[in-house]
Amino acid sequence: MINKTILDNGIRVISEALPHANSVSIGIWVANGSRHERRESNGVAHFIEHLLFKGTSRRTALDIAREIDSVGGILNAFTSREYVCYYAKVLDKFLPKAVDILVDIFHNSLFDPEEIEKERKVVLQEISMMEDNPDDSIHDLFHQHFWKGHPLGMSILGDQESVSSLSRDKIVGYKNHMYRADDIIITAAGKVDHQDLLDLIGKLLPDVPQGSGKVACQNPVYEKRIELIGKELEQVHMCLGVKGLPQHHSQRYEAFIMNTILGGSMSSRLFQEVREKQGLAYSVYSYMASHVDAGSLVVYAGSGQEHFTEVLEITVRELMRLKKEPISLLELDSAREQLKGNLILSLESSDNRMSKLAKNEIYFGGYQPLEEITAGFDRVTSESIMQLSSELLDDNYLTLVLLGKLGNTRFALSDISLQ
Repeated sequence: MINKTILDNGIRVISEALPHANSVSIGIWVANGSRHERRESNGVAHFIEHLLFKGTSRRTALDIAREIDSVGGILNAFTSREYVCYYAKVLDKFLPKAVDILVDIFHNSLFDPEEIEKERKVVLQEISMMEDNPDDSIHDLFHQHFWKGHPLGMSILGDQESVSSLSRDKIVGYKNHMYRADDIIITAAGKVDHQDLLDLIGKLLPDVPQGSGKVACQNPVYEKRIELIGKELEQVHMCLGVKGLPQHHSQRYEAFIMNTILGGSMSSRLFQEVREKQGLAYSVYSYMASHVDAGSLVVYAGSGQEHFTEVLEITVRELMRLKKEPISLLELDSAREQLKGNLILSLESSDNRMSKLAKNEIYFGGYQPLEEITAGFDRVTSESIMQLSSELLDDNYLTLVLLGKLGNTRFALSDISLQ
């Protein structure tokens, strides 16, 4: 059963009771992320995510870690382009403890200057680690070029320069401005009573500034781009992407199935052709990155310098197939059932259910019943996928980023075409 309450200050509290569960997952979500930052302070949302675990007026960083460990719980956080989440998962009897810790770090963190400098080093190391790992950094580089000049192209982590320049005043100022009631959602799933949850939050959560800290972003512009980035690596890493769909788009079910068939699983066309049949890459897959107003469909592969052009040719060929050839009923049904099965299995976890409550609220303004989602998949046809493919798989939306030892390889935009 789903319950939703809007507190007097505008904070939304949503819970889903799972009577047979032994655990509760609870998250405090802030519906803004890296795309809402200024370019000169890029990375500040992620930095704050780290700093909220570094001590409050009531607890040291060690106290926070010990208290959650002492009840066998999990306490963590993550930042995305459009939201930040602080969450805990505990046995249901320890929910009051989890709420107390979460609210304490969320509202009472000290931002001690000494802790800021220590954690700055940690974040800079995280950035360096990502940059040293090409199969991670290629995705950041891709989005930087795909969304060129738009806030969606900024790194979630920030870069060495922007993170190094963040003063305590900038950090605290950003939090005070962006962590406002209209953008805060508290979700819980598991063995939880909604009224008990409201009572806990009401006792612990002080006044939060009303309103929203977001500034409206312009819609991104899609253009055809190619970027060759030379680096001494054993492999050439490739991201090739096209325009995708926003989260709430009516044809999102077609997009999910299209991605699954293209490269979303081990039985997908790209995995079978590139890895299983020809052995050209160890890792090859596709994914969708969907936001409130835009999206992308991206293919990634890593292969040797002598093979990456073959992988690129196969990728373009498989994208063209989606536009030109009807998908068989067998392949369509297999992808459809795979997605429905993955969704249903994921909902056996209280933390996945907690996340689903928040994301539904952020992107759809309310809960999406499972039956509505499965019905959406069931409505998809081969014809509707071909129609969407023809719209999205367009040269004008294509971006290719290559990272690695490229030798004398040169590409012209005209060499890569989805026409």
